[in-house]
Amino acid sequence: MVANLVAAFFFGAVGFVAFAYGKKQGSFKPMAIGAILLIYPYFISNTIALYAVGIILTVSLFIFRE
Repeated sequence: MVANLVAAFFFGAVGFVAFAYGKKQGSFKPMAIGAILLIYPYFISNTIALYAVGIILTVSLFIFRE
């Protein structure tokens, strides 16, 4: 339970920063990935899946940058 809250907070914070950066730069990719990072913890309750999806999305911020 605590691990889920920590993951939701951490990846939500990363998502917020990515969304704000994408909005400031006018770039859709970081904005979209940031929005997904903000929303996805509400739909995944499995701790391992929560961390796996969060890590994949966070890494995708660096892979799909322009």
